[in-house]
Amino acid sequence: MRNKIKRNCYCGDLRVEHEGKEVCLAGWVQTRRDLGGLIFVDLRDRSGIVQVVFNPEHKEALKTADKIRSEYVIAVKGKVFRRPEENVNPKIPTGYIEVMGNELEILSAAKTPPFAIEDDVKVDESVRLKYRYLDLRRPQMLRNVIFRSKVNKAIRDFLDANGFLEIETPILTKSTPEGARDYLVPSRLNPGEFYALPQSPQLFKQILMISGMERYYQIARCFRDEDLRADRQPEFTQLDMEMSFIDVEGVITLNEKLIKYVTEKVTGTEIEIPFPRMTFKQAMEKYGSDKPDTRFGMEMVDISHIVSDSNFKVFSQAVKGGGCVKGLNIKKGGETFSRRQIDELAEKAKEFGSKGLAWINITLEGIKSPIAKFFDEKTLAKIIDALQGETGDLIIFVADTNTELVMTSLGSMRIYLAKTLNLIDKRKLNFLWVTEFPLLEYSEDEKRFVAKHHPFTSPMDEDISLLDKEPAKVRAKAYDIILNGTELGGGSIRIHDAALQKKMFETLGFSQERAENNFGFLLRAFEYGTPPHGGIAYGLDRMIMLLLGLESIRDCIAFPKTQNASCLMTEAPGEVDIKQLKELHVQVKI
Repeated sequence: MRNKIKRNCYCGDLRVEHEGKEVCLAGWVQTRRDLGGLIFVDLRDRSGIVQVVFNPEHKEALKTADKIRSEYVIAVKGKVFRRPEENVNPKIPTGYIEVMGNELEILSAAKTPPFAIEDDVKVDESVRLKYRYLDLRRPQMLRNVIFRSKVNKAIRDFLDANGFLEIETPILTKSTPEGARDYLVPSRLNPGEFYALPQSPQLFKQILMISGMERYYQIARCFRDEDLRADRQPEFTQLDMEMSFIDVEGVITLNEKLIKYVTEKVTGTEIEIPFPRMTFKQAMEKYGSDKPDTRFGMEMVDISHIVSDSNFKVFSQAVKGGGCVKGLNIKKGGETFSRRQIDELAEKAKEFGSKGLAWINITLEGIKSPIAKFFDEKTLAKIIDALQGETGDLIIFVADTNTELVMTSLGSMRIYLAKTLNLIDKRKLNFLWVTEFPLLEYSEDEKRFVAKHHPFTSPMDEDISLLDKEPAKVRAKAYDIILNGTELGGGSIRIHDAALQKKMFETLGFSQERAENNFGFLLRAFEYGTPPHGGIAYGLDRMIMLLLGLESIRDCIAFPKTQNASCLMTEAPGEVDIKQLKELHVQVKI
């Protein structure tokens, strides 16, 4: 009968103090080495790896050991011995002992894997994803999965201790076409009608506040049919939470404590709170991004007031046309930039949307710049002083009548330069809050204002009067938490007043019929007493990726999709039987 040896301990748990103990182990064969009469096996399970030795004293075990190969699943019975001094391997926790195997069972044979089950394996990611069950055996991937599990537990421990209820919300729900594209699911029982997979539990968590739950959270699965990249997946996990009788300060304070608790618990890195804060306007003006990376300096400086009347028309006309001129000081540690390098930066700036790049190179011989001749000495000195220019610095400028274009293009250049010049300390965890986002933004495609966050975000109290006359200037009670230039999560205080919610829909161009059709169940709930409430949602996959220092979100998800939203392992999506389509009253036309 197979599997007579019942495991009683884990490979990675064995230490010198277990010397003389008889143990039963089970796992996968990492390597097998035959030294002529002695067979050494590195046995691996989830806890780690241990060396097992088979010798002629136990003939049957040695005979069986001769058959095993890498990735065979085996069970071993044997005694723990201290290794001879010359054979100690201090690189692994079990390197001071070994197990002398006296019984061995082969539980499952294995084909030769398409790649080695080890870290830093040189194989295309598509192969790893096709054989994901093998990829997950690699130590690094296993550590990532364990780390993720610990993050989830830490989150639950903290929120439970702070009075939150974990509540599940529906996966099959109603399509509300405001935001990303929905994944739709045809209903067999309601021909011609569709469910949508949730982009977030937003409406349900607000309903839960109306229901009196007061503090809700969920580690929720969410779905968005959108183009993918390294930190985005079609199905992803959110840490979603909502609180009643709360304001912006309350949400931020509690979430700083949550982030501190979770980060310190799983990484051991000490986190200081409170985190820095800046408004959306400040972030865009200084960094050209609403998710600024503050691990390095190189902040943008506006010199519009200095050059507005200058003879350099590229600058002066940009300012007079309602735009601006901003500069970046690139410090290269005493080295100077060559003309070729500067020309390459100019081409890169065009890739980021600017029409060109002006520059001033401060060298040992003096200022070198094609634009210097357009400024008198006093103005040139003011420009250099504003950018804190020193010998060896290269100062670059972008000017345009479109202020947003100046900020975003120079902000992209800032990140590009930081990576190129290795200015980023990857050991840092720089958290910060960005607040006071615009409530609305104008859509040229739809010729109307659309919600920057979602239609239930509350405007700042002092800006409500602007909804009628200057909606673009209305600020939201919204906030994002940023880590190292990446948005970890975002949220807002919600509208809880039915009249204000109606006004918001009118501003968005919703007819009463459309508002009722899309959000009727929520609007009806508002009529029965709604507490002030607000919340936040984190991209949990993204958070784990950043805490682990990974380059791709796929390495912290057990079974991710590729960039075209397919699963190479299961070969999803795929065709379905015509009978299933008929039952769903669906006809495919390509």
